[in-house]
Amino acid sequence: METMVYSMGGGATRLYSNLNSSSSHPLPPSSLDPHQPTDKKLDPDFCQEQKGSSLCPPDPDELLRQFEEALKDRPSRFHRKFTYPSNGDSASSSPIRVMQWNILAQALGEGLDGFVQCPLEALSWSRRKYLILGEILTYRPHILCLQEVDHYYDTFQPVLAGLGYSSNFCPKPWSPCLDVEGNNGPDGCALFFDQSRFELVDSVNMRLSAIRIPTNQVAVVMMLRCRNTGRCLFVAVTHLKARSGWEWLRSTQGSDLLRQLQNLLQKHTGRPVDAPSSDIPLLICGDFNAIPTEEVYRRFITSPLGLDSAYKKLSKNGLTEPDYTTWKIRPTGECCATLDYIWYSQDTLRVDAVLDMPTEEQIGPNRLPSFSYPSDHLSLVCDFSFKEKE
Repeated sequence: METMVYSMGGGATRLYSNLNSSSSHPLPPSSLDPHQPTDKKLDPDFCQEQKGSSLCPPDPDELLRQFEEALKDRPSRFHRKFTYPSNGDSASSSPIRVMQWNILAQALGEGLDGFVQCPLEALSWSRRKYLILGEILTYRPHILCLQEVDHYYDTFQPVLAGLGYSSNFCPKPWSPCLDVEGNNGPDGCALFFDQSRFELVDSVNMRLSAIRIPTNQVAVVMMLRCRNTGRCLFVAVTHLKARSGWEWLRSTQGSDLLRQLQNLLQKHTGRPVDAPSSDIPLLICGDFNAIPTEEVYRRFITSPLGLDSAYKKLSKNGLTEPDYTTWKIRPTGECCATLDYIWYSQDTLRVDAVLDMPTEEQIGPNRLPSFSYPSDHLSLVCDFSFKEKE
């Protein structure tokens, strides 16, 4: 497994001297984060100022060495294996690797979420940042979808740009992180793509609405063109409203996201909004805060966009979701549930591989986060390939 995971993503083998490479695709001023620091103070563990240059790009091997050194006294990370669904088709020689992950906002982990069984030291940013970036480097996704990102400008954007990723970030308008003393700014959704594999065609930041009223939840959507095949796909990352009692809001937010995605498809294909399918596939990643019996899940399954959930491929019958994607203990009790999903266009994309879930024994009695794992949500990783056009 180790040799395989490091071979994914061409961006690992070369560096970009300009870490603001995504600036060639500027977003409208209305979509920019008002909290973006103008001086871009960077995490000193990863980036150092240089005379005549804003910062020194990190080297992948050096980053891995730093991770190993910083975490040499910690328990070993979860050993997870890929499952390869037997669908009768030969696996692609060049799959597209996608990672979906709610990484846990630093301000929330230390301030508001109340992980009563997790030692404070395990929640420190000095430790967690290595675990988060180490997880990303381990699987080297071509497309990376993150939620609860509150260290975008000082850590994730510059470090991952140095590894060949371009990205966009959309903060929540009323992020709860801002209520925490010493916060690092608002949390939000971030979408990264490997520039050696994709080029950007379009990028949109969305604020999700409910009954035409703007809410606190957001999404980032990109249209990407694959350099290997010339084919395009839409990728969306979102994070729906949390907590029980808000099922109706998640449902309306999900419907709004689906509607806006249909409008984007219409814009780029010229097809009617209610067209049953499109030649341009969709990938929708997110923390939906919804178990599979919720209405928002049903709306995605029955959408005219022809979506399915990739992680159902882990089940024996290919019809059921994993038992959990998050497992935590808070003052209100223990929560073990499936809330995170990678949705894909089943008519135009094929699932070639799915990363399995760690066992209860691996996670341990104190659950997540922990010294072994930096978030209360597990990363989802899938390999996809384009289906041949008929």
